[in-house]
Formats: sequence, structure tokens, C-alpha cells
Amino acid sequence: MNKKILVWSITAALAGFLFGFDTVVISGADKKLQALWGSSDAFHGSVVMAMALWGTVVGALFGGIPTNRLGRKQTLILIGIFYLISAIGSALVNDPYTFAFFRFLGGIGVGASTIAAPAYVSEISPAKDRGRLVALYQFNIVLGILIAFLSNYLLRNVGENAWRWMIGVEAFPALIYTILIFTVPKSPRWLISKHRDEEAKEVLELINPHGNANELMEKIKIESQSHSKGENIFMKKYRFPLMLAFLVAMFNQFSGINAFLYYAPRIFEEAGLGESTALLSSIGIGVTNLIFTLLGVFLIDRLGRKVLMYIGSIGYIISLSLVSMAFFLEWEGLAVPIFLFLFIASHAIGQGAIIWVYISEIFPNHLRASGQSFGTSTHWVLAAIIPSLVPVLFSSIGAGTVFMVFAIMMVFQLLFVIFMMPETKGISLEELSKKLIRDDK
Repeated sequence: MNKKILVWSITAALAGFLFGFDTVVISGADKKLQALWGSSDAFHGSVVMAMALWGTVVGALFGGIPTNRLGRKQTLILIGIFYLISAIGSALVNDPYTFAFFRFLGGIGVGASTIAAPAYVSEISPAKDRGRLVALYQFNIVLGILIAFLSNYLLRNVGENAWRWMIGVEAFPALIYTILIFTVPKSPRWLISKHRDEEAKEVLELINPHGNANELMEKIKIESQSHSKGENIFMKKYRFPLMLAFLVAMFNQFSGINAFLYYAPRIFEEAGLGESTALLSSIGIGVTNLIFTLLGVFLIDRLGRKVLMYIGSIGYIISLSLVSMAFFLEWEGLAVPIFLFLFIASHAIGQGAIIWVYISEIFPNHLRASGQSFGTSTHWVLAAIIPSLVPVLFSSIGAGTVFMVFAIMMVFQLLFVIFMMPETKGISLEELSKKLIRDDK
């Protein structure tokens, strides 16, 4: 693999590190903030905790616009600035509303990054390595999650303002990422779509110094020209990739993954573990997530996206059913953490490894950012709604019922994988475009 492509992919994927850190760092401050501001469960869940996720929805809905117009690289720079402002602002505030505003800004960065970073990496990658290079984004997400859990644990005793340090420390990686992203080139496929052929040729020659840049440019142009201007992802011929993006994103969230990551310490306390043990168990979740994501990155271009989804779906069904039973039957001790570790492993090797890769592959070049915006918006709308309901659902219908609903949804995911999901391993973006678009005959 070209070392330059690897370095650029890792740099762009660092947006995922900030995504993971930003998403989970709030879990360490969860109960402290509720006590500090005397919030009800409904207000705390839907405003204080979930405002970042609503920002993510906005970022996902509208992130395709700058990704298309300004380019993948410029959008990634803007994302770094949003993360930086959010981290500093939310650490310094003294009321829940301003806190929610700055968390909302960070959420915009998260949502836009789920479009710009996978699009950028998929467009600079050779087909044979595309899966693992785009999956580096997911690896960075789980690395960010692990570091956030670890950071929360280490900062838990720095005084009554420990939550400020937990949240504010994100400013350091945000600054480093923002500086580094200036060093990557622009996406050649985006440059071609903007008729900047000379710049595109220079980047393609950097990506593949031994290949024929003119020949590849011609293939990309032919694919672009085969579609008429003014097209959008909601046209009939794009219905199949649109449906795939929607279902992959929907099932990702109906596994309960974001609800669990947001409230991991609270879930462990519900299962009878003490506060300190609950935070420590959260670190175990982060380690498990990291190990199995690495395994997913290693296997995604070897076994393919579909095989990983089979493994993940079966693991989800078993682990979520066991977690549900543990709550119903009041199993104590380490039963719940062990089953949830299995749940995280299933997510990491399946949905976690493939979601951003898959959504970045299935749309044609000229509609990639718009298609990803649709898929990631589906993901983040559900990721905002489901965790918002967790405190209320736990206190009303109980954790056992919540996890059983997630298990049933994963049975439907398995059926989707068996009967509907096509494999995308090792196929060029232009070939995939031909395969998945169903023109009326």
C-alpha cells in the first residue's frame, strides 16, 4: 500500500477519534451534571445529554453541502474548529442551556465528519484496500471512546469540577487534528467533479505514481458523464442504494449501541456495581471495542462486508438476549458487564466495522456526499432519539424490556443481511455504481 495514502487516511480518520471522544466523554459527567443543575430525568436526557446528538443530526443533514461545495478537505478543517470551540466552551459554562449550546456545536462536527471523512478516504483509496482504510475512521472512533472512558476514570477525583476537566481535555486532540488536516491533498474525484483536472491529475499521480493517471481520470469522468445534471438521490434509479443506506444506519442504532455508550456507567450501576467499578467496567468496554474493531479492520477486505455483518448480527442476538435475561432474573455481579462485553465485540466486528465503509461505497461519485448525508442522518436522528429516552424507559418499563426490544431488532437485521445486502468488497467505486444503480429498462 502507498504510504502516503495510509498517512492521509489516518489523518482524515482522526476526525473519528474526536467523534468517539466527544460522544462518550459526557458519560463520566452524566450524574454529576444532573445533580449540579437539579434536572429532571426528561430534561437531563433530552437537553443536557442529547443536545450533542441533535447537533450531530444537523451536521449529518447539512454536512453534505460543504462536503460537495467546499470539498472534503475544507469541510474536515471546519470540523476541527467546531470540535475545538465546543470542548473549550462546554468546559467553562455554568448553566445547562449554554452547556447544551456548546455540546450542540461539537455535535455538528461529529455529524459532518461522518460524511466528509469516509467520503475523502474512499475517494483516495485503491479498491483492494478501501475497506480497511475507510474502517480506520471507525477504529479512531473506538480509540476515542476508550481514551474518553480512561480520561474520565483518571479525572474522576480532581475535585468538584472534575466534569469540566473531563469535557475540556478534548481541546488538545481537536487542536492537533485541525493542524494536521491542512497537510492532506484534496480528493481527486471531487476535483474532477469540479472540472479541476490538472489538480486532480497531480493528486492521482501522488496516489499511484506507477499507474496511468489519465486513464483513471477518463474512467471517473465516464462514470460522472453517464448521469444527467440535476440528479438527486431520491430518483427512482437510486432507490436501491438509498434503501441500503437507510437500513444499515437504522439497524446500527436499533442495536442500542449509542444508548449503551452514553449510559454505560449508569447501566452498570443499575446492574448492582458501585460507581467506581462502573467507570472501570466502562474502560473494559472501550478495550473490548478497540480489540474487535482492529479485528474487523483486518478482516473487512479479506472476508468482505457481508460476512462481518453475519458474525455481528448473531453476536448481537445472543448478547442482547443474555443482558435482557440478566436484568429480568436479577443476576448480580459481573454477569451484565460480561454480556455487554460480548455485545460490544459483536458490534465492533460487524456494524461498527462496516457502516461508514458501506455508506461511502454504494453511491455514485456525484451523489456520494448527498447519499452519505441521508444515511448518516438516519443514523443520527435515531442516535438522538434512542439515548434521549433511556433514562425514562429504564425507570418506566425497565432495562430488561429495553434490551429485549434491541435483541428482536437484531433478528430483523440478520434477515436483511441474508436476503438483501450485496457485497462490495474489492470492487472499484465506478463499477459499484453500475452494479447498484437500477435504471428503468
